[in-house]
Amino acid sequence: MQHLVALPILFPLLSALFLLLPPCGKSVKIRRVASVSFLIVSLGINLCLLIQILNDGVLSYAVGNWQAPFGIALYADLFAVSLTSLATFLTLCCVVFSCAGDDTSGSFYHPLVHFLLMGVCGAFLTGDLFNLFVFFEVLLIASYSLLVHAADKHNTRAALQYVILNLVGSAIFLIALGTMYGVIGSLNIQDVGIRISQLKRDDIYLAKIAGSLLLIVFALKGALLPLHMWLPNTYSNAMPVVAAQFAIMTKVGIYSIIRVYNSMFSPESGSLGSMGQETLWYAALATIIVGTIGVIASKDLRKLCSNLIVVSAGTLIALASMQNIQATAAAIYYLIHSTLICATLFLCIDLIATQRGKVADRITTGRPVKQGLLLGIAFFVTALAVVGMPPLAGFVGKVLILKATYQGEFTWFWPIYLLSSLLLLAGVTRAGAIVFWQNTSNDMAKVDVKQANRWQVLAVYTLVCVSPLMVIFAKPITDFCLQAAMQIHHAEALSQIIRGQ
Repeated sequence: MQHLVALPILFPLLSALFLLLPPCGKSVKIRRVASVSFLIVSLGINLCLLIQILNDGVLSYAVGNWQAPFGIALYADLFAVSLTSLATFLTLCCVVFSCAGDDTSGSFYHPLVHFLLMGVCGAFLTGDLFNLFVFFEVLLIASYSLLVHAADKHNTRAALQYVILNLVGSAIFLIALGTMYGVIGSLNIQDVGIRISQLKRDDIYLAKIAGSLLLIVFALKGALLPLHMWLPNTYSNAMPVVAAQFAIMTKVGIYSIIRVYNSMFSPESGSLGSMGQETLWYAALATIIVGTIGVIASKDLRKLCSNLIVVSAGTLIALASMQNIQATAAAIYYLIHSTLICATLFLCIDLIATQRGKVADRITTGRPVKQGLLLGIAFFVTALAVVGMPPLAGFVGKVLILKATYQGEFTWFWPIYLLSSLLLLAGVTRAGAIVFWQNTSNDMAKVDVKQANRWQVLAVYTLVCVSPLMVIFAKPITDFCLQAAMQIHHAEALSQIIRGQ
C-alpha cells in the first residue's frame, strides 16, 4: 500500500496508453467499456487513498526513494485527495455521457480524457513547484486537443486564444521557478515555506517578485480578474461534454493558490507573510461582480454557465485570500459543489440545445424542448443549486461562506455576494423561463428531434443527485472540510511529513 499515493497519477497514464492499443484502438464499443471500467477502478483507488488518510493521517511518497527537498515528493492530504476523487468522478460521468456519440466526433477522445485526468491528479498531489509546472503542461496539452475535438471555426478560434494565453502563462511560470530556485535553493513547497522566513533583505525582493509571478500564473489558471477573459469564450465554444470536464481545470489554479499561499506565504513567513492578500481579495470581489454581469448579459446558455464558473472562481479566491481555517473549509465545500453543478449544467444545456433545433442554446423563443419535463427538472435544480437556494447544497455552502466572512475587515463581501446571488437567481430563472415556457407553436410530431440517450440521462441525473446528497450528509461533509482545512494550515507539521521526519 506504500505506492497508493502514486496510483491516482500512474493508473490514468497506463489507462490512456492501453486505450491507444488494439483492440481498444480499433473498436468503439471495447474502447468505451474499457474507458469507463478504468475510471471506475481509478475512482476506487482514490477512495481507498482517502480512507487511508482518514485513518492514518497525511501521507507522502518519495519517488525513487529520493527524499525531499531534493527528490520528487507526492503529498496526499484530505484536500488533495478529495479533489482527485472529485476529478475522477466528474470524468467518469462525462465519459458515460459521451458514450452516446460525442466520443466519436473526433479522434482519441478517451485516451486524451485519461491524460487530462493524469495531469489534474498530478497537480493536486505534487509537493514541489517544478512538478506542478510539469503536470500543468500535461493537462494543458490534453486540454488543447480536447478543445478542438469535433472542431469548427469557432472552436478553433477559441482554442487559439486559449493556447496563446497558456503558453504565456507557462513562460511566466518558468521565470518564477528559476527566480525562486536562485534565491531560495529549493522548489519543494513546504521547504520553501520554511526557508522564505529566513531570507535576508536583498533576497526578499527577488522572492517577492517570484511569488508575485506565481500568483499571476495561478490567477490566470483560476480565471481571476482581469485574467479571466479567456474562460467564457473558451468554455462556451468547446463541446459541452469537454466543457463539463474543464469545470475542474479552473479549480487546479485555485487549489494552487490555496496550497502555495498557505504554505509559502502564510502569516508566519516573516516579511513575505500574507503577500498579495489585499490584491487577491479585491480582485476576487471584482471577479464576482464582472461574472455576475456576464450572467445577466448572456445571450446563450453556454455563455451563462461559463460566467457562473467565473463567479465561483471569484468566490473561492476571496475565501483563499482570507487565510484562516474557517474560510478554507467553506472554500473546500463550495469548490466541490460548484464544480459538479456547473459541469451538470453544461451537460444539461447540451441536451436542451439538441432538442431546440436551429435556436440551440440561445436564450430566445424557439421550438419546445421535447423532453421538457425531464430536462427542465434537471436544469432548474442545478440552476437553483448553483445560485445557493434552499434546500439544495448551494445554500449550505452559502451559509458557510457568509459565516466565514462575518468579520469587520471583510464586511464588503456580504453585500457584494448577496446582491450577486440575487442577480444570478434572476438571470438563471429568466433563461429557464424563456427556454422552457416561451415557445413557438411548432408541431413537434412533424419534427424529428433527437431525444436524450439513456446514458446521457444517467450521467446528468447522477450529477444532479449530488446536491441533495450534500445536504443530507451536510454535517459529516462540513466536518470533513474543516479537518482538511486544518491540515492545510498546519504548515509546520506538513513540512515534517514531507521530509519524512
